[in-house]
Amino acid sequence: MPSVLPPGIARRQWQFMAAFGVVVTALYTAYPSSPLASVSLVLLGVLTVAACFLGPRRWGAEPPIAWLLMALAALLFLVGLLIRPTVTDRAMPLPLLADAATFTGYVLLGTFLFLLLRARQSLERHAVLDGLIVCLAAGLTSTLLLAAPAAAITGRPALLSIIQATYPLCDVVLALLVINLAFTTKTWSISMIGALVMMVGLFLGDTAYAIVGVNGQIYASPLLNIPYLVAYTGLGVSALHPSVAEMSRADRLPVQAWSWQRLAVLLPALLLPFALLLTTGTRAASHRLLIAVTGALMVVLLLARAMSAVQAQVAAQLHSEHQATHDPLTSLPNRRSISYEIERLVTTVDSHGPDRVWVYMLDLDGFKWVNDSWGHDTGDQLVIEVGRRLRAAVPETVPVARVGGDEFLLAFVGDKAGALRLVDDIRGCFARPLPVRDTEVVISASIGIAHAVGDPVRSAVTAEALMRDADTAMYRAKGEGPGRSTIFDTSMHDQVRERIELEVALRQALADNQLHVAYQPIVRLETGMPVGAEALVRWQHPERGAIPPMLFIPIAEDSGLISQIGTWVRNEALRQLGVWRSQGVVSESFYLSINVSPRQLSEPDLPLVFSGELFRYGVPAHCVALEMTESVMVDGSSVTSRVLFELRQLGAKLLVDDFGTGFSALGYLRRFPVTGVKIDRSFVTGLGKNDQDDEIVRAVVAMSHALGLSVIAEGVETQLQREALYHVGVVNGQGWLWGKAVPAEEFARQWRLGAALPAVPLPVAAITSGSGRHRRPEPDG
Repeated sequence: MPSVLPPGIARRQWQFMAAFGVVVTALYTAYPSSPLASVSLVLLGVLTVAACFLGPRRWGAEPPIAWLLMALAALLFLVGLLIRPTVTDRAMPLPLLADAATFTGYVLLGTFLFLLLRARQSLERHAVLDGLIVCLAAGLTSTLLLAAPAAAITGRPALLSIIQATYPLCDVVLALLVINLAFTTKTWSISMIGALVMMVGLFLGDTAYAIVGVNGQIYASPLLNIPYLVAYTGLGVSALHPSVAEMSRADRLPVQAWSWQRLAVLLPALLLPFALLLTTGTRAASHRLLIAVTGALMVVLLLARAMSAVQAQVAAQLHSEHQATHDPLTSLPNRRSISYEIERLVTTVDSHGPDRVWVYMLDLDGFKWVNDSWGHDTGDQLVIEVGRRLRAAVPETVPVARVGGDEFLLAFVGDKAGALRLVDDIRGCFARPLPVRDTEVVISASIGIAHAVGDPVRSAVTAEALMRDADTAMYRAKGEGPGRSTIFDTSMHDQVRERIELEVALRQALADNQLHVAYQPIVRLETGMPVGAEALVRWQHPERGAIPPMLFIPIAEDSGLISQIGTWVRNEALRQLGVWRSQGVVSESFYLSINVSPRQLSEPDLPLVFSGELFRYGVPAHCVALEMTESVMVDGSSVTSRVLFELRQLGAKLLVDDFGTGFSALGYLRRFPVTGVKIDRSFVTGLGKNDQDDEIVRAVVAMSHALGLSVIAEGVETQLQREALYHVGVVNGQGWLWGKAVPAEEFARQWRLGAALPAVPLPVAAITSGSGRHRRPEPDG
């Protein structure tokens, strides 16, 4: 239940409760027999009951039923305290009314503690044994000093004597539960301290009543209720403090079998039977027997406790050793463990024989999208399933290890034919879909392979080189496409070095403003008039010259720089479009097409940021088209989907780039708010020459028109391709036929106010033959 109070006041309610409890206790102590004392007691009890109802609900404490039972227990304790002075001197069974309320409260309190322990899963063996030892000591003391004398009192109903003798034993049982709760907690929060204060108050109050009961009295003075006031205050504080939500959460201590806190409780309990033997044990044989039996049981529990501590220490040591050499998620060996195993294999293989040591590095393709779409918990489950399948698919003699987030390492000894067969076994693990939440996903793995002959002299160096080279080969395989495998060769070292140098240079390029934006026109095929342009990032290195985007964009994606680059390109393009519009370089309907990466589309605040950029540069949203790859829709998470819909609501166009090369599923186009597609240049190249390309383009156009989507053809280089595209219904095109991407100044000179380049319009025959088929012009972008 959400609080109607301001957060600051809600968080300080426990302080008000503590202060009120102190004031009430002081008033009650000063004026125990006055009406003010009774009113104060009732008011404190009612506030505590209300706190048990409201506080845990406000802070989300679990389980809710536990605190409901605690509230009822507090209410019953209050009823017992209020009616006990009235019914004590009445004829039976009226005196039992107070005991009935109080005993029911004890049962509910015990249930409350048990539910907390069960929710915490904190019934730990050490704590249980410690609790039993303390309970035996407390039970023995209570029996000899309180219960036995109370039960032996004559002149009152036996049932009443038994009940009075049972109260201390109830406290002993509750103490067992409280000790388990306290001994399985790393830190004592305010709520935990409040609960302990409550139990101490109950114990002191019941002990005071039991001492009075030894003399044959059931009720002697209102002052006996003071510990209960302290108990109510502690319970109210516990329920109202925000840390009440932590009381049911697992918070296990590391194994500390003989910590000073435990010894401070256990040693007095162990010495208690001997102290009782010296003080009361000689009065009766039954007392001596009870002391002896209890002492023997405590010794047995202490021995069990010692054995448990030793076993726990051994188990902890074994667990620590296992954790040091195994992955905690999959329980497979880790990098450290498999490196030792590879080193051993290198030592044992004959350097002159046909066998070699083969090392396989696996990286899951698409794992990032599973993590981003369904969360890291789902990603962990996917990793566990992959590890299980790998271990089941390969022979037991082949070590399998998890060495990274989604990376696995295998080692094999044999010839090349056997090594390649193992690759097929590994790929078989990904042939079946893997369960993810309520659906299934199909992923693959990129595999890098390295091999070496046996080398017992330099086994450690060889093992390290094998793992490094397999990792290098894996990155090469990943660059070739998902599900590929590559065997390492020495030329890959140069490529890795080149990639690292390029990444460093790219970071420097961002700092030194080496990047710039070039603009390639998007024109209407019929007239050759520009309707828009695509903003493309270019990198001019001061020493190496122009570096092609196909080389540095993948590096930017892998290194995480793509978001920074994408934001810079978007701002620069929008700024330039704003300048062009204000200077009259382009028409009001002219739009810029800007690429956005999957990483950018997974940022929830992108629509808000984009809206601010449009306002800053004075650009209408309908003058911007955001281009994305098909993978965004296929792997789109709920966040990405929401971002796309919000961008479309702003008015921006959404285009699918390189359409036809990926999944190209009609369902994705219908599910997401895309406004157009761009036919990949690989299909445009074969137009007029390859019938299959003609049919693919015709199918894409027909499907797009049916969905109300615009179509732009990329890579148009010849008049033949232009005419063929126009004949099948494509309205807009982009390519070298109208020029390459050029800087903003050159673009403005060439295309000012939609001026077409010479000899660009379609021949009259082409216009005539194409116009009969598509009468209605298609929207731009």
